[in-house]
This record gives sequence, structure tokens and C-alpha cells, in this order.
Amino acid sequence: MTLPTLLQHDLVDWGVVAVFGVVYLGMFLGGLPRLKLDRAGVALLGAIAMIALTGMPLEQAARSVDLPTIVLLFAFMVVSAQMRLGGFYTEVTRRVGALPLAPAALLAALVAVAAALSAVFSNDVVCLAMTPVVARLALERRLDPLPFLVGLACAANIGSAATLIGNPQNMLIGSVLQLPFGGYLQAALLPVALSLGVLWAWLARALWRAAGSEPPAAPAASLVRTVPAAADAEAPPFDRWQAAKGLAVAGALMLVFLATDWPRDVAALVGAGVLLLSRRLHSAHVMGFVDWPLLLLFIGLFIVNHAFQGTGLASDAVAALAALGVHLHEPGALLVLGTALSNLVSNVPAVMLLLPHVGEPGSAAAREAGVLLALASTFAGNLLLVGSIANLIVVDLAEKAGLRIGWAAHARVGVPVTLASLAITWGWLALA
Repeated sequence: MTLPTLLQHDLVDWGVVAVFGVVYLGMFLGGLPRLKLDRAGVALLGAIAMIALTGMPLEQAARSVDLPTIVLLFAFMVVSAQMRLGGFYTEVTRRVGALPLAPAALLAALVAVAAALSAVFSNDVVCLAMTPVVARLALERRLDPLPFLVGLACAANIGSAATLIGNPQNMLIGSVLQLPFGGYLQAALLPVALSLGVLWAWLARALWRAAGSEPPAAPAASLVRTVPAAADAEAPPFDRWQAAKGLAVAGALMLVFLATDWPRDVAALVGAGVLLLSRRLHSAHVMGFVDWPLLLLFIGLFIVNHAFQGTGLASDAVAALAALGVHLHEPGALLVLGTALSNLVSNVPAVMLLLPHVGEPGSAAAREAGVLLALASTFAGNLLLVGSIANLIVVDLAEKAGLRIGWAAHARVGVPVTLASLAITWGWLALA
């Protein structure tokens, strides 16, 4: 290799590193300063820059995208859109709220419902639909809404870790590492259940303390009306047929995933196709609820990471860590790095960075690492307010209605619950 060629190669590599750094800075900041870009926009522009800089053929860029993950994510967005348009999430929350339960029991019921729905449908959509109803229930019962709202966000995050379809990073891990659906569910169910128990106990403490003090003043009627106003304006009325149709498809897909070895992405795509065949819901309306920016985020990051892997610098960094005794396939290192990176750059980019280094897809080592990474990256979303989109959705809807949930208030719940969840995960997988 001649000197000019070597120099050109080095310059391209450093250019790739620069783009990679800017993209992940955007993941950390949620965008780039002075530019009207969110994470999806940063990832997309980063992918374009990588293609132009490296001369990567478009066919190669397309092959770097894990299509089964994109298809599975899209299909379940359609399923979740069906449930939302049928008013299912709101109706379930209202019915739970109508039960004659004590505050701690009501909290337990809402935590269980949010977790169960998030294990099958999108935790972000669950929070979007449930937040206004939960806030109104708490205010009407003269209860502090903060434990219920923070509990909703944390329960949705924890519950989504129970399956390989509960959130985007789990879909990615399951697809890339070829994890069995039933095997993952069996491994994750106990840590998820125990973590939900910890969450409820921590929040119930505050409710029990409040029960022994002066009852709160009755909320202003205007506040009770305002809390759900924005969401109620968009929330469709409960439609039994549409909700039943969505539940039937979701139930059938769960059976397929558990009892057969059919490709999950293909089965989910067929289910989405069934739901799009409707005489009542226009396909354009359903497609309007698909999170296209999230799909673009995935596609962009796949291309950016592929280009970065091509420089060999990622492998050199992993080798350097190994020389220091830090092996990414080992549980301790993976738990710490998965948690830290998930809070620095968000869980999907963190998982994309770590996946190539946790083991050969389909191997026993990769299955163990995949379970740990899925649980750690999801539980880590509860640590800080910005660690999860579900947290931000709950906070944003509450703030629009005059209910403020600050960093400190969230951290008082999120930090201890996250640390306990990670400790439970470590202990359970160590014993398994």
C-alpha cells in the first residue's frame, strides 16, 4: 500500500470516527445545539455522511440494516395503533380506577396493568394513553398524583423487559442474537416480577405515610378537568370490536412466538396486515400512529455503526479493554456498561454499540448475555428522568396540565428502584 493510499485510508477512518462521535453526541444531547434536529434526524444525517464519506454502495448500506428488527418493530407499531384507536388502553385504566380499592391496592393494580400491557404493546403508547386517566383518578380521590404517575412510567419500563417484543431494544437483541421467545420469557419473568414488587413497595411507603397525615385539600375542579383535556381530545371512544380484533391478533402472535419456530418478523407482519384490512379504520389513519422517526433512528444507527466497525477501531477498543481485564461478554462488565451507556446515549444506541461484542449469535454465551443486556438496558431507563421516552411522555403530559414532576422527585423513586432491579437481575442470572 503506497503512502498516499495509506494516508487517504487514515483520513477516511478519522472522518468516520468524527461522524460517529457527532452522532452519539446527538444521542446524548437528544439533538445537536443550534440545529432543529432530534435523535432520528441526527442518525439519518450521520448515515448519509457515512455513505458519502466512505463511498459505501447503497446495497451495502441496506445490508447493514437488520431488516427483521425493522419489520418486527413496524408490525407491532401497527398492532399498538389498533389498540389505541380502539380506545383499549384508556378503557382498561378507567375500569381499574373504578374499582373500590384502597390507595396502595389501586397503585398495585395500575402498576400491574401498565406492566402487563407494556410487555406486549409499546410502553410509550401505554404511558401516552394511561397518564391523563391516572392523573385524574389520583386527583379525584384526593391523592398525591406523583407516586401514581412515576409508578406508571417505571412499571411500563420494567414490564416491557418481560418479553422480546416489549420494547425496541429487546426486539433488536432478540433478532440479532437469535434468542428464543419462550426461553427469554422464562429467564426474564422473575426479575421483572420482583422488580415490580420493589417498585410498588417503595411507592406504597409514601402512600402509607401520607395516610397518617392531614388529608390533602380537594383539587380544584379546573385542574381535574385540565389534566386529561389534551389527551381526551384525541382519544377515541372505546370500540369493542376494534379492541377485540387487536387483542385477537396480539394473542395469536404470542402463541406463534411461544409454540412455533416461525420467524417472528414474518408472523408479526402478517398480523399487521390482518389489522390493516378494515372497513372502519382507514389504513392512512393507522399508519399515522406508526413511529416513523424511531424506524429512521434504527436505520441510521445501523449504517453509522457498520461504517465505524469497518475502521477496526471498535475491535481495537474491545481488545484494549480485555487487556485491562474488562471483557464485554462477562456479566459484570455487561451490566455496568449496559446501564451506563443506556443513560448516556439512550438504550437503543447503547445496545447497538454492545451487541457485536457479546458473543456469537445463537450460542449459549450469546443467549445469556442477551438476557442480561435486555434486562439491564431496560431497567436502566428508570434511573434518570431522561433515561426513557416513557418517563418523558408521562412528565410532559403531566406538566401540560400543571402537575410538575422534577428530576429530584423522579430520582427519589427511580434510583433506588433501578439499583434494586439490577441487583435482582444479577442475583437471579448468577443462580440460574
